[in-house]
Amino acid sequence: MSFGLIIIGDEILSGKRADKHLPKVIELLSARGLALSWARYVGDDPALVTADLKHAFGSGDVVFSCGGIGATPDDHTRKCAAMALGRALALHPQARDLILERMRDNAAEQGIPYEPDRPDNVHRLNMGVFPEGAAIIPNPFNKIAGFTVGSVHFVPGFPVMAWPMIEWVLDEHYKHLQGQGTQHEKSVIVFGAMEAALTPLMERIEAAFAGVKVFSLPSVDHAQWGRHIELGVKGDAERLDAAYRMLLDGLQGHGAKLGPELVR
Repeated sequence: MSFGLIIIGDEILSGKRADKHLPKVIELLSARGLALSWARYVGDDPALVTADLKHAFGSGDVVFSCGGIGATPDDHTRKCAAMALGRALALHPQARDLILERMRDNAAEQGIPYEPDRPDNVHRLNMGVFPEGAAIIPNPFNKIAGFTVGSVHFVPGFPVMAWPMIEWVLDEHYKHLQGQGTQHEKSVIVFGAMEAALTPLMERIEAAFAGVKVFSLPSVDHAQWGRHIELGVKGDAERLDAAYRMLLDGLQGHGAKLGPELVR
């Protein structure tokens, strides 16, 4: 299965906050031998959020959606998920109980009466309103749950909450996939060559080794190597060595000047 990520919030697109989810999700997946296939950023626009979520539900991918599941006017994700699915919204019983438990904890910590019927506390129950048929994702930080529908998983925008919740989902639901996305790569620094001239070699390698990808990362002002191309192959270990040998042989036949070799 492929893994995708949707990051929701005007504050990311405006630059008020820097996104931290993308590198962290890549890290969490990589630690489990998995890889991120795609990522999207979308602002707090219900039509755009609904469209992205509709694609996510129809993709068959494992998708994490970060942000917009609170209960303020700019939090549209829960409603948009229901619209994308064509389902009604409903208060999830387990999410409700966890929110009430959080209210009791807060009241005890502050030394004030527990008043679940107080208007602000009633409003907090909206954070447990999910599309019908959703399952909850536990939130170890403050007990306000996220939710799952199919293979799309919704967590808050706050990293301190989102990241342990994503880890829980990966380990609870996708343990059987861990290790299947592990890719290895080998590359070499190439000096004095043009990508266009090396493209036929790259195409021959991909044609000869199914499942191996060739990548080219040119640089014009690298601090250590100056102008160069990092040319390499990535894929499963079985085919990688042979593909890399073909790459080196082709570069030598091209008369390219080779620098350090890199293995990841």
